[in-house]
This record gives sequence, structure tokens and C-alpha cells, in this order.
Amino acid sequence: MLDAHYARDDAVGVVTLNRPERLNAMNGSMMADFEATLRRAIADPDCAVIVLTGAGRAFCAGDDLKDYELQIANDAAIEAHVAAIQQITRVMMGCDKPIIGAIHGYAIGGGFEWLLNCELVVAADDLVAFFPETEWGQFVTGGVTHLLPLSLGYQRAMELLLLGERKTAAELLALGLVNRVVPLAEMVPVAISLAKRIASRSRWSIGRLKTLLNGELGGALWKAVEAEQAITVQAFRNPETAKRIAGFATGKRGA
Repeated sequence: MLDAHYARDDAVGVVTLNRPERLNAMNGSMMADFEATLRRAIADPDCAVIVLTGAGRAFCAGDDLKDYELQIANDAAIEAHVAAIQQITRVMMGCDKPIIGAIHGYAIGGGFEWLLNCELVVAADDLVAFFPETEWGQFVTGGVTHLLPLSLGYQRAMELLLLGERKTAAELLALGLVNRVVPLAEMVPVAISLAKRIASRSRWSIGRLKTLLNGELGGALWKAVEAEQAITVQAFRNPETAKRIAGFATGKRGA
């Protein structure tokens, strides 16, 4: 069974992360399936807007630490894993179709980054999002070093990144990082409703809007993606990172 699947509701394509037994945590096969499914939605001529969501109890719990030893097996493995993470952002933000996140449960690390890569976000009221990277000795990806200061200002962005505090759906709404907060049962229907409203508008106009913002005007975003990729590779190679992640896995945080 694939770790992501695609369905369409009229002009709305729905991409669902489908690794619920691991809270849709990110590993090699999941990201390959996610990218392929995104590309399928983007290539579908009958799809005007994409809704992105996750199966099970969470949207995405971030990097799958169960696979950490595979991710750091050698330099090639590290570089491939980090490149795959950044490639998702390139596909999401580089395409000309709007993506609406329908996000629930947990959006941790890379999951939070994918939330921020969406044009609009409908959050379930059970959503919790945070960045654990500084605790683990890791580094944020997904263009977040550009997107967060742009959205929040420098100090608030640094607060989220430095402290890694958990933010509820209501707090994310107050920060302006999500657009709607609704009960879980209403999350996907509301996201699809918004997507259909957008799909009724000019595809040409909307496509040009997104490509202008993220293409011609988005040079700083893509520079951030490149820089994050290089620094994240360094983080995966850092012996302190392995020690901190081992400490996290055994309950000895900050070890």
C-alpha cells in the first residue's frame, strides 16, 4: 500500500499522507510516494486546487526517528534524505496550483514545515504544531527560515524556532499561521469547500499569482531552501545530533 494516495472531488484533488501507523512520519518511501502523488495531482488537467491532509490521528509527526540509523548510514544516505525533504517543498511551492492544508493532530518538524508550504490552512481544533529541531541538534527545512520571519517578524519566528514550544490550533490562528480552526469532523469538508470556491475562479489568474510570488519574486525563498539543505546535511553528520536523538529516544532529553 502506498504511503500517499490521490482522489478527486470535481476540480479539487485530495492528496492524503497514508502512513497512519507511524503518524505519517517522514521516511524515504513515504516522501517518494508523497512527491509522486503531488505530481499526479499537479499533472491532472481536471484538478484546479489541491487539498493536502493526513490519514489517522495526525497530519505528520516529522522525521521518523525509527529510521534514523538508515538516514545517517553514510554521506549518500544523508544527502538523499535531506534532498527528498526539500524536494517536497520545491514541488509544493513551485507548482502553479494552490494547496490547502487540512491539518489535524500533530504537525511536528517537517510536518509543520509542510503546513507552512500551503497557501491556505484549515486546522482541526486538536492540532498541535512545533519545531523540535534545536532540541535534537537538527535544522529546519521547507524554506521556513524565509517563510516564518516573513509571516511573523523576526522575534516571533525566532521564538518558535529557538524554544520549540507547542502551539495549539487557536494559538496558530492568532499568529496568522492558519486560516480557519474547525472541529475535526468539519476539517476536510471546509477545506474542500474553500478549494471549490478557488477552483471556480480563473485558473490562469491564480496560477500566475502563485508563480509570480514564488517564482519571479521568490528568489529569497529558494535561496533559503538551498541553504537549509546544506546546513541540514551538516546537522545529520554532527555527532551531537545522534547523541541528542538517542537521548530523546530513551527519555533523556538534552543528553
